[in-house]
Amino acid sequence: MYIFAQIIELIYNKRRLLVPFFFGMNFRSQVETLLQAALEEDKALFLIDLKIGSDNSIHITLDGDQGVTLKDCMNVSRAIEHNIDREEHDFSLEVASAGVGSPLQNSRQYVNNKGRKLRIELEGEPAIEGTLSDANEKEITLTWKQREPKPIGKGKTTVTKNKTLSYDEVINAKVLV
Repeated sequence: MYIFAQIIELIYNKRRLLVPFFFGMNFRSQVETLLQAALEEDKALFLIDLKIGSDNSIHITLDGDQGVTLKDCMNVSRAIEHNIDREEHDFSLEVASAGVGSPLQNSRQYVNNKGRKLRIELEGEPAIEGTLSDANEKEITLTWKQREPKPIGKGKTTVTKNKTLSYDEVINAKVLV
């Protein structure tokens, strides 16, 4: 009966009562579950990276469809920090947004950066700098201008190039500022 009452109460206030359900879970699982619950509350945010050190240092990197505010970071931090017992676990917590110079790692990041200039590194090819003209769940399309010799005669002409790449082909991609 006690567990049933907790489940009902959890449905109405899932943030406040997550701690009793962590009994028997390891520290990493607790953090992942709390983080997932916090991200479900704000669907515009998504996880870029989660690192938990051997000293229980937690480093979370977030991004969002409309960017990440300080308040977003505070809300995620509080959702985790307030639901882990400090008597049981000594930990440090850092929640940050993906920086401007950070590599793009998620398809949602590419979609958010349509129209911006990127530098993309590919396996065995020189890096490409161009405008991200399209992005979806499977691939991206980059557009750039390039000078090439004229087909007839001397001199060069400017041509527009397009290249469609799957995410598997991209080794590293950064937004150029």
